[in-house]
Amino acid sequence: MVGAVQKLVGNAAGKISMSSTKSCVGHLLGAAGAIEAIATVLAVKNDVVPPTINLDEPEDDLRVDVPDKAREMAVPAALNDSFGFGGHNVALLFRKA
Repeated sequence: MVGAVQKLVGNAAGKISMSSTKSCVGHLLGAAGAIEAIATVLAVKNDVVPPTINLDEPEDDLRVDVPDKAREMAVPAALNDSFGFGGHNVALLFRKA
């Protein structure tokens, strides 16, 4: 996923933070999408990027910021991608009003 984002946005990748709430809560099957959406809304509301825990050895060529601890920063908008069983996929964009 990170590689795809880097290809999509090119040099702007260094300005993007990307995290996975699944690393903190596990895979919650039917509740996963709702939990991810709530975490994304809270990130925008509170200007805090949630961590991706247990990422001990990120790839050397990683240009996208993947925080290992929650990080306070301006979050004017955030995209939540959820992929589920059977090819279900949803992308939600949340932004400050």
